[in-house]
Amino acid sequence: MQRIHTTLPVSSSVGNNDSRTDPDVLRRLDKEMEDAARSRKQYEEQLNKVQLEMKKADEKMMTIEKQRKQYLDGAQIGVLPEGRNFSETTVRSAVKAMLWRIIAGSVTFFTAVRFSGSASTALSIVGSDFFSKSLTMFIGERLMNKSQAGRKGGADDVGRSLAKALLWRLFAIANTLTMAIFIAKDISIASKIAGSDAIFKTLLMFFYERVWAKVEWGKEYEVEFSI
Repeated sequence: MQRIHTTLPVSSSVGNNDSRTDPDVLRRLDKEMEDAARSRKQYEEQLNKVQLEMKKADEKMMTIEKQRKQYLDGAQIGVLPEGRNFSETTVRSAVKAMLWRIIAGSVTFFTAVRFSGSASTALSIVGSDFFSKSLTMFIGERLMNKSQAGRKGGADDVGRSLAKALLWRLFAIANTLTMAIFIAKDISIASKIAGSDAIFKTLLMFFYERVWAKVEWGKEYEVEFSI
């Protein structure tokens, strides 16, 4: 019996892979992979924020629980400590700055009229730095608010008020002198205006600060517990 040998062709899947891949499909898959990675990163960021908020909530709960325990043990809640540390609100600082500018601007106006002999010149000097000085004093108030130095018994002491008056006056003298020279065109008149302001307004601001030291509005006290 005669045997017949036949050879069948064997296809290689490895060799033909490249011919069956679609570049558009690969690009689509790559894009989906990038989108998924981007979404995962966003979820991680959101998770980190949530974990941070949860940590804050846990800390707040621990603080409240501590306060509750102290209260049950006989503590009095909301009692001001002996030092009565406090901070001033932003609104209080803004009101102080604007009111002072109105008072100080009035003084500068009459001083400028006296030495320049011109109401229009006086108005120009006062108006030129009204808002700039108000903003500068407001910023100064906020910076000073970060320090508890010179604050005793829930108010600024005399030394703190004097220091604030002197520091502000140094800046204001330079500002007023510059604007007066620029507007009045006479260094002699400008020097008289700035010099007169320097003496009177330093005392005036000192008393202004002493009045505000007694005003409770706009103060935020640091409340502690006392047994």
